[in-house]
Amino acid sequence: MTKTAEKTELHSAIALDRPWVTLVWDDPVNLMSYVAYVFRSYFGVTPQEAERLMLQVHNNGRAVVATGNRETMERHVEAMHGYGLWATLAKAEE
Repeated sequence: MTKTAEKTELHSAIALDRPWVTLVWDDPVNLMSYVAYVFRSYFGVTPQEAERLMLQVHNNGRAVVATGNRETMERHVEAMHGYGLWATLAKAEE
């Protein structure tokens, strides 16, 4: 096997192991206090962590609120939609 083929296989294996993330996006509808409430009640984070994530959504336009396997992140995205938040899932960045 050539070095190029070995690198390609290794890169593919690493990409398959990369986790997924749930992203919550800023929107013009929901109050910041409500977004923090959702993070506290659904994810069970501390009030301080909920505030930090909410401010990240507000200031940066999005925040990674969970990391894990694809199926779990899909459930989180559906739950966020149920709360009226804009959310998507994506492969975690390297």
